[in-house]
Amino acid sequence: MAEALGLDFGTTNTVLAVADDAGAATASVAFTSSAGTADTMRTALSFMKDKALGAKALKVEAGQAAIRAFIDNPGECRFLQSIKTFAASALFQGTLIHARRFQFEDLMEVFLRRLEAYAADGWPREAKRLVVGRPVHFAGASADPALAVTRYNEALTRLGFPEIHYVYEPVAAAFYFAQHLAHDATVLVADFGGGTTDYSLIRFETSGGRVTARPIGHSGVGIAGDQFDARIIDHLVAPEIGKGSRFSSFGKVLDVPSNYYTSFSRWNQLSVFKTSREYADLKGLVRQALEPKKLELFIDLVEHDEGYPLYQAVSATKMALSSAEEAEFHFAPLGAAGRKNVRRADFESWIADDLARIEGALDDVLTSTGTSTGEIDKVFLTGGTSFVPAVRRIFTERFDAARIETGSELVSIAHGLALIGERDDIAQWVA
Repeated sequence: MAEALGLDFGTTNTVLAVADDAGAATASVAFTSSAGTADTMRTALSFMKDKALGAKALKVEAGQAAIRAFIDNPGECRFLQSIKTFAASALFQGTLIHARRFQFEDLMEVFLRRLEAYAADGWPREAKRLVVGRPVHFAGASADPALAVTRYNEALTRLGFPEIHYVYEPVAAAFYFAQHLAHDATVLVADFGGGTTDYSLIRFETSGGRVTARPIGHSGVGIAGDQFDARIIDHLVAPEIGKGSRFSSFGKVLDVPSNYYTSFSRWNQLSVFKTSREYADLKGLVRQALEPKKLELFIDLVEHDEGYPLYQAVSATKMALSSAEEAEFHFAPLGAAGRKNVRRADFESWIADDLARIEGALDDVLTSTGTSTGEIDKVFLTGGTSFVPAVRRIFTERFDAARIETGSELVSIAHGLALIGERDDIAQWVA
């Protein structure tokens, strides 16, 4: 009987896992929704009015079912993605959804309760301990980790678990990876999520068949795949909808504020932007704009909830550039301007500053712990952004190929959390 549930509440995907009471094997929790059965769930929510549920009730779906509801009901469905990116932001004070305000903790609770419903009898209701992954550094320019943990606690306490523990996500990934080590080893784990890049350096030793660990150091930065997406949007889409254009006000010609495009380039935040004061101000600029058609197109994209199609277009381009030197970006709502060829070299120039900060965080953990690259036995890369060639080069230029490993990119953290949750020395592992 599983005592613990491991929860990897990710920016892009969420995974839950359980371990047997001996801590020797793990299994992902399977979710069955109207979109089918899967053991990973896209961190997304959809809300629709449903008269059958009552005047104030909303029909809520999560994951792929939420995406399907959004696609099938354009204009009627409120769709949110990557809600984790709001966790550490004091500026996020909730969002209106069909005239009801939802705080971050409400959104997190609603999402997890949908997962509980989808899991049905597979949800480990006997589990006494919930072990939750958290990044070393949360996403956001002024991220407040204490606020994020407070919000997590509020949402998770509502689920009724007697114990809630937090473990750094790369530590959980490292623990999962360590189960397969044949020898004692110093392991560097690089976890590339949607919103954050985190590093953990850990010394693993095995004695009497039991894995023990000595954390050496951690570091991280609030940059990962979503930031790369934002760079693509900023260069390929934003100029077509008015970035760099101007408007006339009281006899002066001024630049259209760039903050509108910062909000737009975070495609996962478009649904929140739609209900903001910023958006209302943007709509008021159309009559004063020197290129009004561009701002009208911007407003159309927001009004028609094109955030998810934009995400699909950007992801397809980014994935193609991981295996080819050139790829096509195609975003139909822009018309002819939405079809462009992108060279990998250009993409890498757009993300150069981000790569420097990702590499800087790696330098931080090595320097602060006084660890040389030669002292690291294994490097474990996890997360989808680890497949970006420019990211991988950061490691191949420092470590020989025999020391670098990847695998189980979507499930390693959740399974590591579940394994840690079954241990009697859990205090050693918590953040």
